[in-house]
Amino acid sequence: MNSVQDLLYAADDLHLANNTRSCVQNDPLFIFHIAQNISQTGAWPGLNLTQSCCEEIDVIKEIAPQACKTSFEQCLPGKHVDQALQWLQRIGVIKYLLPELEATVALRQEGQRKHKDVWEHTVLVVKQTVPDVTMRWAALLHDIGKVPTRTFMPNGSVHFRGHALVGAKMFDKISKRLPFEPQEKTKIRFLIAEHLRCAQYSRAWTDSAVRRFAKDMEPYCKDLLNLSRADITSKIPGKRQTLLQGIHDLEQRIKSLKEQDEQPALLPKGFGASIMKEFNLPPSKKIGLIKEAVEDLIERNELQKQQETDYYVDWLKSNRHIITAIVEG
Repeated sequence: MNSVQDLLYAADDLHLANNTRSCVQNDPLFIFHIAQNISQTGAWPGLNLTQSCCEEIDVIKEIAPQACKTSFEQCLPGKHVDQALQWLQRIGVIKYLLPELEATVALRQEGQRKHKDVWEHTVLVVKQTVPDVTMRWAALLHDIGKVPTRTFMPNGSVHFRGHALVGAKMFDKISKRLPFEPQEKTKIRFLIAEHLRCAQYSRAWTDSAVRRFAKDMEPYCKDLLNLSRADITSKIPGKRQTLLQGIHDLEQRIKSLKEQDEQPALLPKGFGASIMKEFNLPPSKKIGLIKEAVEDLIERNELQKQQETDYYVDWLKSNRHIITAIVEG
């Protein structure tokens, strides 16, 4: 029995363990084949088989970086990717392939810690992320910067200030070891560096702030929103739903403003400057209020839309009470 399926579902005995050693020695990628099956089925091989893989783990050093990355990636889209990652960490693949990620495992071993288990959190985030290889790479590495940035405060709290940007710089080194495509590398690095941005959103943000956020996050705004949803793993009652609602609200505002901005402008460009010149008014918020009053009339079909500037200026001259009410109000 040399197939991965045979090894996964057969009785866990020493004969099969020895058979596993032979398979791994003959084909180092066999370890990844097992992990790929775990990612699909969620079933770990028996303890003896797992121990055999641990003992033969040095063979992966024989695998070319491209083949190693490709084989590892085939585990990422699976429904049970969390189990595959846990198994790969257990046998030593993560330590060899991604030592920066392996370092997050050690954070959970300190009894006095007062922060979430970074490794377990990461595994869950990967599982919750959309099953896209690039997105799951970003999820897998999004918190590696927490290891060098962890700081214990006198009051017992723990901070990871700047961990997103530090993590992005750490990914630069990873991408020199593993052959990422340029576009793939750019996207993963961006998502790692910016993965905290959505959490900064507040309903108090102005429309201009939302527009600026969407512009700054392009072309990965949708991906960042998806990663931010996956990054919510809190078990505190109500907190998860509150955070998810915040991301939903941000996404809806971005969508609404985009649709609004794609509509033809109601007033001609430079109309505000024409108001100031014609009525001898200084720049102020009141110019905007006058424009809003005219736009309101257009939306109520009391004025025609998309006319020349003179059309609206002439109307205001004939209805100076509107200017007076706003300026003196």
